Amino acid sequence: MKIGILGGGLTGLTLANLLHHDVEVLEKEPECGGLCRSLSEQGFTFDYGGCHILFSKDEPALNFILTALGENKARNRRNNKVLYEGRYIKYPFENDLGGLSPQDNFDCLYGFIQAWLARNHGELAPPRNFREWCYQTFGQGIADKYLIPYNEKIWKFPTEGLSVNWVQDRVPQPPVEDVIKSALGIQTEGYTHQLHYYYPRQGGIQAVIRSLERLIQDGVVTGFEVRKVASANGRWQVSDGRNLRTYDRIVSTIPLFDLARAVGDVPEQVKEALAGLRYNRLITVLLGVDRPRLNDFTALYIPDPGVLPHRLGFLSNFSLHNAPEGKSSVLAEITCALDDSELWSAPNDKLIARVTNDLTRLGILPDARTVCYSIVTRSEYAYVIYDHAYHQNLKLVKDFFRSQGIVLAGRFAEFEYLNMDACVRRAMVTAEALNRDA
Repeated sequence: MKIGILGGGLTGLTLANLLHHDVEVLEKEPECGGLCRSLSEQGFTFDYGGCHILFSKDEPALNFILTALGENKARNRRNNKVLYEGRYIKYPFENDLGGLSPQDNFDCLYGFIQAWLARNHGELAPPRNFREWCYQTFGQGIADKYLIPYNEKIWKFPTEGLSVNWVQDRVPQPPVEDVIKSALGIQTEGYTHQLHYYYPRQGGIQAVIRSLERLIQDGVVTGFEVRKVASANGRWQVSDGRNLRTYDRIVSTIPLFDLARAVGDVPEQVKEALAGLRYNRLITVLLGVDRPRLNDFTALYIPDPGVLPHRLGFLSNFSLHNAPEGKSSVLAEITCALDDSELWSAPNDKLIARVTNDLTRLGILPDARTVCYSIVTRSEYAYVIYDHAYHQNLKLVKDFFRSQGIVLAGRFAEFEYLNMDACVRRAMVTAEALNRDA
């Protein structure tokens, strides 16, 4: 059986490596990777799609990636911080309340205990939205000071407009004893499965992609934009407007919107559901700095709405090969709402100047003149938004493609906020089903 895989991102390439069939991957860009692509210039290596590190509670998925990397990997201890009121608070925020001012510490601990008691006494109705979930789970102090402003900054969407269905796996509920300890200054660790992470020694996160490409050798066609998908005589035909490929089965890992345009004959109800699915774009400002080491952070979360980026990644701390000797690097992530054309089309020099000024003002950069390299990248598809109509809209869309016999796998093909390990897991599940079908 010949299977065509639309899209050469992490999910598509993982799937190609796991299928026991004749497989071909069709990738629109000149190189594979999607959000897992890296840029190497002037001795700096940056990841296009924001900070990517390798960790997971899913050991088979993590081991699949690590095995593909072979010797090209290093294990580091994660050191994430939240910048709040000029203080570097250990991430997750609730595990370092003792790092706050005494008043902020009290507000957060008191609010957390109030919420914990109310939950355990059965005094709370189920949360109707993400904002209510924040208050009920973490209390007013932590919610108002960090969780709500940070999430509204990254999602560009009011927290009361977000559902709670996506939260459980991404924002674990902290043990009450850990929060009390943290408020008293006793060291605790939240998210212990994230305490250490792996990252490629060389090549940035795209080293994962290149390793997977090597394993399937000639099974990848780049520069092939899927423009037309149609079934004929029990087989699938995929065209880029010039070339035609034929398959027995197809798996789409490309965004649902692109797939719908290629299929063409989509019912009006499905079109309306597609139009109702929300997502955000991502702008990354990549800075090379003429200093050997800015700090020992992995990433820095910034809830302050007056600062343009929501997160910084210090990629030269991920691997010494990400920057020339004696220099360091910063990756600034900026979420862009789909309707914010002003930000999306802002001149690159203006974005670089704004981020550089923000980071200098905050003391993260010693001086704007130390920036020796800068570039801006844009990713059309970055974050899936779980609004209250999400599940209803997505079900209509998925049911339609399923009825057509098209298999969906991956973050924007399934329209779910999947990390790298979850993308690998979805590919594993998909491959198992297709191998069994054969």
